Amino acid sequence: MRRNKRRTTSLDVVKAMRRGNREAEMEILGPGFHSKDRAHKSKKTYTRKSKHKNVEG
Repeated sequence: MRRNKRRTTSLDVVKAMRRGNREAEMEILGPGFHSKDRAHKSKKTYTRKSKHKNVEG
């Protein structure tokens, strides 16, 4: 019997790299959702929390 040899395409290589990166990231960060990008918070944004207030005294 003759078996078909499967050739690795560039798409297969990309998929394997993504899978490896996901697994490595999960090992580092642990289970659950971790956002990659976060919007920049302006220093001028008003907040009422005392830890953000500059209290001199």
